[in-house]
Amino acid sequence: MGACPADMPTPLAAVILAAGQGTRMKSDRPKVLHEVAGIPLVGHPIRLALGLGADSTVVVVGHKADDVKAALDARFPAQLRYEIQSQQLGTGHAVQEGMKSLPTFEGRVLILYGDVPLLREETVKQLITTMDEGRHALVAVTMVLDDPTGYGRIVRDAAGKVQGVVEHKDATPAQREIKEGNAGIYLVDSTFLRSALAKLDNKNAQGEYYLTDIVAAAAKDSRGASTVIVSDPVEVMGANDRTQLAELAEALRKRTNRRHMIEGVTIVDPATTAIGPDVTIGRDTIIEAGVHLRGKTKIGSGVTIDAYTIITDCTVADRAQIKSHSVLDEASVGPGAIIGPFARLRPGAEVMDDAHVGNFVELKKTKLGKGSKANHLAYLGDSIIGEGANVGAGTITCNYDGYGKYLTVIGDGVFVGSNSTLVAPIEIGKNAYVAAGSVLTEKVGAEGLAFGRARQVEKPGRATPLREEAKAKAAELKKRK
Repeated sequence: MGACPADMPTPLAAVILAAGQGTRMKSDRPKVLHEVAGIPLVGHPIRLALGLGADSTVVVVGHKADDVKAALDARFPAQLRYEIQSQQLGTGHAVQEGMKSLPTFEGRVLILYGDVPLLREETVKQLITTMDEGRHALVAVTMVLDDPTGYGRIVRDAAGKVQGVVEHKDATPAQREIKEGNAGIYLVDSTFLRSALAKLDNKNAQGEYYLTDIVAAAAKDSRGASTVIVSDPVEVMGANDRTQLAELAEALRKRTNRRHMIEGVTIVDPATTAIGPDVTIGRDTIIEAGVHLRGKTKIGSGVTIDAYTIITDCTVADRAQIKSHSVLDEASVGPGAIIGPFARLRPGAEVMDDAHVGNFVELKKTKLGKGSKANHLAYLGDSIIGEGANVGAGTITCNYDGYGKYLTVIGDGVFVGSNSTLVAPIEIGKNAYVAAGSVLTEKVGAEGLAFGRARQVEKPGRATPLREEAKAKAAELKKRK
């Protein structure tokens, strides 16, 4: 193993295999870009490697490599290296390609798969501990299965030491009785790995370079090989088709929900609640049925999120209430604020402390000040609304003229009457009053009362003749038919 100062951890690199086509997915999209919990399959092992502080993370791509790289660069900018496996010549060959990005790396190499999303950080830390304690050349992840058909078997000697891996199709009847299967995930000393990869050959029925051959090579090395057996085999399962993809998504959802509940979050119906792996939630928050929390959403303490709400990449502060069927994207909600039901907060919406956004109200790139209210059927876009303001039902800010977006400023304490239209750019001064049904195009000063509507006209006694005229016209039309 490469030299490393005694007080420094051994460097870690990761090689993630993501070159396969995944034909059983029956998809034009590369298999590794199909999502689990809102993240591409390959994104999960990448997050794991980065979370462990890997010095280098190399992704081996092949099928639709440009699509995979573009998707990953958008999610993990400037954090990854790539190698191309232009021919699918086996997992051993894929790791050979990946190691081209690590020509001088000295340390440990973690080998992961782009379609195995549920491997836990705790398991990798067990690999590291096992390698440290035994000074092994290689440590493999394995699982014990009632029916390990299809998996390579871990072959051990009489003393229990790992001797190698035999593939199912090559196993003898006695070897097929072995219940310990190989997951194909390894932590390997870099010096040994280079040597073992150089000795691989493809003299087999498949004509491929098998990565499993490095286990037997490690067993013959003076440092030997060891294993870490996962308690739940689902942790190392891959997704070969849409059914398995759904099963993995369900397993991750259950794991994530359980973690939050243990940490003090009430999830009323875990079976219908989906929480992304990057979401954080404070204690004593209550989440009702059918809620989806996505992206890097941060939920405070004591929050109530009612049924069938979707929140993506948002910050929701303590004690806020998000009522049912609301949709929030890239928005922030202050302490004690109330959102919904059926509200929509679009990117750039900021709802300050104790403000209210009611049913069928939409905010886009708008700041709604402390204690202000927009309770019914309003659209507020590109706006700054002060504290203690009230925006009536049916009010809209006309922020777009077909070419540019313009700002509406509504001061503290302003009352905007129902069904008002505010044509931006416009400013409504502090404590002003806008009469219901107004269309305003000019600035309103502080304390001003603004009307922007046609004058009401009444014609006494004209209603009955008007009805008679309408009836006669309808009768004439009926005769003509």
